[in-house]
Amino acid sequence: MAVRDWNPESYARFGDLRLRPALDLLARVGALPAGEVIDLGCGNGAAGPALRERFGANRRITGLDASPAMLEAAGRGGSYTALVEGDAARWTADRPVALIFSNAALHWVPDHTRLMPGLAAQLVPGGVLAVQMPRQYGAPSHRFLRDFSAEMFPDRFDLAAWLAPVAPPVDYHRMLAPFGRIDVWETDYVQRLGPVADGHPVRRFTESTAMRPFLDKLSAPEAAEFVARYDAALGSAYPVETDGSVLFPFRRLFLVLTV
Repeated sequence: MAVRDWNPESYARFGDLRLRPALDLLARVGALPAGEVIDLGCGNGAAGPALRERFGANRRITGLDASPAMLEAAGRGGSYTALVEGDAARWTADRPVALIFSNAALHWVPDHTRLMPGLAAQLVPGGVLAVQMPRQYGAPSHRFLRDFSAEMFPDRFDLAAWLAPVAPPVDYHRMLAPFGRIDVWETDYVQRLGPVADGHPVRRFTESTAMRPFLDKLSAPEAAEFVARYDAALGSAYPVETDGSVLFPFRRLFLVLTV
């Protein structure tokens, strides 16, 4: 589904919750050989300072993202040696690199059986592929989006192509084990979302990410109707606590490959 450019301010609204998995992933990356670090799908550059602190001032760190707005935001942090506008699905390194780091980006890219081995092949000996992806496809927060759009706008969306983008952990282990030492795991984060003035807190979390491909194809009246139904359903799936907050379980898959 074609979508408009990302909104860095909206995405950053839950920046602490989105950054934590990146730091958890980075903590599992060991010492690196000489070579470049690629932040693949760097977004607004939230992981840039941690990458720079971990790997030093002299290491070349390049951020790549398809969103000009996100790259502009990433550039303000000063953590990257270079920022490149490009598609993670088509990216290839000029020369083998030491680390390909990707936090919450590659679930937007199809055909992981081609993508992941292709990334592994671009590492120097001892290099690392470190990836975190949401695996929230079956949760109510994401399932409602598909179900309601299919019911309300049956001719608007090609949902047959909207397959589960992230495979079970064992699939990635089998896929990448021939390349080296592979560690794959999942974590369920119980995220506390604070009260919001309008709508359901989970909707405010998803509107800058999972909801984008749906809202971008709806007119303003259609979007209002869709959002109202989504908010109501979220209220049943994720009940509001006495203080107005919501506990929102969110599953993420991690993999770290050392070639």
